[in-house]
Amino acid sequence: MKPYVFAIGDVHGMYDLFTKVVDYCDPSLHQLILMGDLNDRGPQVKESFLLGKKLVEEQGAVYLMGNHEELFLYFLDRPEDVGALYEQNGGRQTIESLLHKGAWEEYSPTEIAMMIKSRYKDLVAFLRERPLYAQWGPYVFVHAGVDLHKKDWRKTSPHDFVWIREDFHQSPNHTGKTIVFGHTITPALHGDMMTTDLWQQDHKIGIDGGAVFGGSLHGVIFDQKGILQDIEYQNLTGPWQPSI
Repeated sequence: MKPYVFAIGDVHGMYDLFTKVVDYCDPSLHQLILMGDLNDRGPQVKESFLLGKKLVEEQGAVYLMGNHEELFLYFLDRPEDVGALYEQNGGRQTIESLLHKGAWEEYSPTEIAMMIKSRYKDLVAFLRERPLYAQWGPYVFVHAGVDLHKKDWRKTSPHDFVWIREDFHQSPNHTGKTIVFGHTITPALHGDMMTTDLWQQDHKIGIDGGAVFGGSLHGVIFDQKGILQDIEYQNLTGPWQPSI
């Protein structure tokens, strides 16, 4: 086991911030964990997806399944049923990054799904294999959270691993683990829709600073005892537009 773990919050196509944070990772020392949601909403999804895949294949990173990866795959499998929902959740940006600007209007959902599955076979297969959680020392890393009502948190449903919110945030943590998660932006967790700092409570650490909404991308380095460093890059390209 490497001496440190390096977790990066939800990227959402903010490739420039992603590369800045990744530059701090030393693969000889850091077990890199990507918390999921590399796609949707932001402008450079293709580049973010491919970098995530490269980091797994070349540096042994762990890339967790996020709800937006799951939604993307759901769209590919059921494009006509899911198209409207996917667009509402930032899917247009993913499609136009993978294909070209205007593709969402130019083609039907079925045609879009067929083109992506044809052109990006390796990427789609890779995304389908993403794990739901990772353990390292006293930590559990998971995209959204776990079901804290379960006697064994590992029995959490696949849906809750990538979608759960308030029930996880508000329930007492008796797992004996510190649970590091993304999914819900820290301004919402802090309750002011402004503070992009890490959120820490009851051995839970939220690290999604809402980068794509004008917040920040966190890269957090841990050792066995706690947080060693929080690398935070602010999104300076646009105004803060809070949303979850």
